[in-house]
Amino acid sequence: MKTATLAGTMATISIGINLEFVRHADKNFEWGVRKAAELGYEYVEPMVHWGRELLSEAGYFHSVSMLDDPYRVRRACADAGVKLSGLSTHTPLCKPEISVEYLKQAIRFAAECGAPVVNTDEGPKPGWTTIEEDHCLMRYTLGEAARVAEPRGILIGLEPHQQYSKHPDGLDRIYALVKSPAIGINFDTGNSFLCGHDPYAWLAQVGNRLVHLHAKDISTAQSSTERGKVTGTPVGCACGEGVIDWARVIEICTRCTRDIVLSVECGTIEQAERSVRHLRGLLAEVSRRSRGGLAEVDTM
Repeated sequence: MKTATLAGTMATISIGINLEFVRHADKNFEWGVRKAAELGYEYVEPMVHWGRELLSEAGYFHSVSMLDDPYRVRRACADAGVKLSGLSTHTPLCKPEISVEYLKQAIRFAAECGAPVVNTDEGPKPGWTTIEEDHCLMRYTLGEAARVAEPRGILIGLEPHQQYSKHPDGLDRIYALVKSPAIGINFDTGNSFLCGHDPYAWLAQVGNRLVHLHAKDISTAQSSTERGKVTGTPVGCACGEGVIDWARVIEICTRCTRDIVLSVECGTIEQAERSVRHLRGLLAEVSRRSRGGLAEVDTM
């Protein structure tokens, strides 16, 4: 099953989904992967966790333990006919006692299961540290993680989501802490908007560092009550039903230096179904306008 993509001299844009869309379905990881494929997604972004978690072990939650065989993830995707865009591996970079070993294990897990990117953010900071201390702690964490990621060809996607990455300069400062080809940006359209910034200008600014994109739309109601007051949100509404101009996002992504997966972050299966329909139509239209025809068309 193929989704519409843009190819040639422009970056190829594909459609994926973060498995948070089945959070409230009380189903396991394999079920979520199959559902994503059934809806027409080409890529999935699973969430992994450390240790063991009761609901996941019982089959009522989609997260995968990194104590499991990484081939569990590989096999589920192969069986469903989807690919991995990355792993959701958010951990507080300001707390190295948590994040260093978590990220290193996530990178090794990603390399073995076949995910090219691990996504994270700085997370909640300790209550007693200064800004400078926090950046020193993040430098240590990212330095340790990059040393594991580089030889394995895994990318670390830094996401705008917390106290320091809630504005462009703050995200840039975190990105610059460690000079490594393994470190890039996982841009989140919804978080950047809720922080009070122009998501399109910010996306264009990080385009040459973009390795993954969370396609998160924000409802008008959420925008009116939360914009400028929060640093992000777990999931958004269906793409095309909120404030984000997806045609504009896609156009900016086509000018990026690498191929990009739009990993939808929404809260329900119904929203996921409407999101893929909307994004697929836009990809087809943008492709027609810019190249006079589709490079690849979904056959559903």
